[in-house]
Amino acid sequence: MKEVKATIQPHMLDRVLSALRALPHFTGVTVLDTIGHGRGRGKDHAYEASPTESLFTHKHKRIEIVCSDELAPSIAEAIRKAAHTGHPGDGIVTIADLERVVRIRTGEEQEQAV
Repeated sequence: MKEVKATIQPHMLDRVLSALRALPHFTGVTVLDTIGHGRGRGKDHAYEASPTESLFTHKHKRIEIVCSDELAPSIAEAIRKAAHTGHPGDGIVTIADLERVVRIRTGEEQEQAV
């Protein structure tokens, strides 16, 4: 089992969700509001502190998906393509292994839980 997480620009959420829903066997998604900062606005996008600027100025959407090992690469690629603008701040996609997944209501585990 894998967990795919992506942080994207908020205005790209509908495009990303449409791309995900078009995938066969898509398992579902959780969307969260987030704040943070990436590399920054300085030279080579390195962070440069400013006394007039809050550390967390960027609002993004975080997408979290639990899926089978086989589905994770296609989910990540669908997110990458749908969220791409070519500008700094497009976001990031991560894929992590999950040791165990349990559905609370039924007690089902792993693939059956998703």
